Amino acid sequence: MQWDQVVVYYLLYSLSGLGILLTLIHLLYRRRSAISITAWLLLLIIAPYFFVIIYFLFGIRKRSFNKEKSPLSMHMQKRGTPSVHDIDTLLRSHGIPPSTGDNEFKLYINGVEAYTALFEAIQAAQHSISLSTYVLKNDSVTAELFDLLIKKSQAGVEVRILTDAFGSIGIYLWKRSVKRLAEAGIHLSFFMPLLNLPFQNRLNLRYHRKIYLIDDKVLFSGGMNLAKEYMGPEYTQARWMDLLYRCEGSVVDYYTDIFESDWSYVEEERVEKRVHKHSADRGSCMLQVVPSGPDVSSDALLEAMIYGMHKASKRIWIVTPYFVPDEFILEALQIAYHRGVDIKLITPKESDHLMVNLVRSSYIRELQEWGVDVAFYEGAILHAKAILFDDDAVMLGSVNLDNRSLLLNYEVMSIAYSKKEIHQMDVWMKELLEHSSSDFKPAGKIRRIFENLMRIFALQL
Repeated sequence: MQWDQVVVYYLLYSLSGLGILLTLIHLLYRRRSAISITAWLLLLIIAPYFFVIIYFLFGIRKRSFNKEKSPLSMHMQKRGTPSVHDIDTLLRSHGIPPSTGDNEFKLYINGVEAYTALFEAIQAAQHSISLSTYVLKNDSVTAELFDLLIKKSQAGVEVRILTDAFGSIGIYLWKRSVKRLAEAGIHLSFFMPLLNLPFQNRLNLRYHRKIYLIDDKVLFSGGMNLAKEYMGPEYTQARWMDLLYRCEGSVVDYYTDIFESDWSYVEEERVEKRVHKHSADRGSCMLQVVPSGPDVSSDALLEAMIYGMHKASKRIWIVTPYFVPDEFILEALQIAYHRGVDIKLITPKESDHLMVNLVRSSYIRELQEWGVDVAFYEGAILHAKAILFDDDAVMLGSVNLDNRSLLLNYEVMSIAYSKKEIHQMDVWMKELLEHSSSDFKPAGKIRRIFENLMRIFALQL
């Protein structure tokens, strides 16, 4: 070997070692849980050079960059009511706006009804249509949506669409497929573009919020993205089971604040204080809006979820497509079960992600070993997200019960405290249970070892 080759190898080896050392320093400098630190250390031991790159691309949560999203601010000086629940009180202490009781709320559990309601609202728009979603596809359903949006834009309605670049990777990479939107004056923007330089971006922090605003007066939100898997004009057996809800009232103001903050970040525009246009006393539903993600300084939603589990005295019913809980949620569920609380987990028979199927198995078996009821929905993929605490509160929106949703993604949930809406969710969850089974394929010794080993990757999913 020539001396110059020795020098090159030595330099590469030294730089690699320096990279690993800097990664370890950064890992320990950031305040993390012991489990998170242990997981990353193990990954760095297994494949140090590979996971150094993965760490800086995907392992950092709330961090500062030159182009960082400003902390989310929602107007607090409106129609706050006395706290109606301990979860409400906890969230207020984090700066989350209080619950308001003047809202109209309608739940859609059917993709056809959701499609009809959303399209009718868009058709009736007079001034503005603001849509944000994780998945936006170019398919038969969105073709009809694009036609309608183009028609409204040509009629003078302001139309804006914000979608995640990774979740909508098809149209992100093939923008020609939606060229007609731009030609009609519709503004389509991608959150966290994938082709930016890696260290000027945050590839791990995806935009998972679903906010569909009409004239800043009518809101649709929930778990449904804009694609035929979620909604459409006709029933199909393959369509995923999901939730969408329609609101009017004070709650729309808060969703408007969230959308405007997200839009101004992507478009690098100053946040303009928009006039809130809701009509007072649209209904009597008590609702609270809870955003989470890198633009929220605390983990208020996670705290509220864990607190709700500890406080529940009757039941905790969970609907989620991805059950990969952290240690605190798992411990809260275990304590609740030993207190005699009725715990039910309703999850799809098969997830749409192979890795999630593998990782969730260990957690599900642990619940079953305690004696918890785990129901596997037998229909199409169950994509809805909801948690029912006793008969007092229900969370629903975009958040899955996994580390990515709770700690990494930009998300938003609504919490309903009104009896009518809680009863609706109770009826819906019981319908899911009727179409579910408790069968779960037993694991052999080798599979059990593999499933438990996959927990190492749970924090990174």
